[in-house]
Amino acid sequence: MSALNMPAGTANRTRKPFAEFCRRFMRQKVALVALAFIALLVVVAILAPLVAPYDPAAPDYENVLAGPSLLHLAGTDAYGRDIFSRIVWGSRISLMVGFLSVTLGAIVGVSLGIVAGYRGGWADSAVMRLCDLLLAFPGILLAIAVIAILGPGITNVIYAVAVFSIPVFARLARGTTLQLKRTVYVDAARAVGVSDTVIMLRHILPGTLPNVIVYFSMRIGTSILTAAALSFIGLGAQPPSPEWGAMLADGRSYMGVADHLTLFPGLAIFLTVLGFNLLGDGLRDALDPKLRSN
Repeated sequence: MSALNMPAGTANRTRKPFAEFCRRFMRQKVALVALAFIALLVVVAILAPLVAPYDPAAPDYENVLAGPSLLHLAGTDAYGRDIFSRIVWGSRISLMVGFLSVTLGAIVGVSLGIVAGYRGGWADSAVMRLCDLLLAFPGILLAIAVIAILGPGITNVIYAVAVFSIPVFARLARGTTLQLKRTVYVDAARAVGVSDTVIMLRHILPGTLPNVIVYFSMRIGTSILTAAALSFIGLGAQPPSPEWGAMLADGRSYMGVADHLTLFPGLAIFLTVLGFNLLGDGLRDALDPKLRSN
C-alpha cells in the first residue's frame, strides 16, 4: 500500500511519536534557549574567519594586557592577541573535541552494550567487567593515563575522552537491550529466521536511542570540560592554539592584574557546558514516557 493510499489513522500513528516529541520539547523553554545558544555557538565556530575581528595568533605588542574596549571586546593577552578572536576560534576546537570524542565513545559503547545484553553469557560478563574496570578510575585520571601513553595533543585528547565515555554508553545500551530482547516483535523476528545481527541493528538499536541521545548531549559538555582541564595542565592543545583551557592556563599568572584573561575563557566554558546540560535535561523530559503528564 502506497503512502498516498495509507489510511489517515495509520499515517497519524506513524507521525505521532516524532510529533509528540516535538510538542513536548517545545514546552521546555529553558531547553529551547539552550538549543538556540548551542546553535549560535556552532554557527560562530563554522564562520570563525568571518566573526573573529583579528587573527587569533597575531601579536600586537602595543596593546599588551589591554582591558575590554570597543577595539578589543574581551581585551588582549600578554602578547597583545585579541581574546575575543581567540575564544571564537577556540570554539572550533572545543566543539570538535566534544562531538568527536562523545561520538566515538557512543559508537563503541553502544555496540558493546547491545552485543553484551543480547548475547549474554561470557560476552556479557567480559564487557561488563571491562566497564567496571574503566569506571573504577575517575574520568580525568583515566584521560591523563591515556594521554601519558599516547602523548599530548588535541587528537589524543579526543581518544582519551572517548575512552572514559565508553562504559556508561555500554551500560545504557545493555540495560535497554535486556528489556527489548524479550519483546514479542523480537521473538517473532527470531522465529521467522531473522539473523541476530539484523535483529540487533533493526529492532534493538532504535530502542536504545532515546537514552543514548539524552546522555550524548550531556556528555558533550563533560567532554569539553575535561578537554579544557587537560589543556590547562599542559596535556591537551599546545600553544599557540586558542583552546579555552590553554587560555585559562596562560592567564592564571596575571590574575589580579589582568583578570579578563581568565574571565572570558572561563565564561565561555561555563556557558557551553551549561547549555549542553540544560539541553540534555529538556531532551530527557521530552523523550521519557514516564514524565508525560497528558
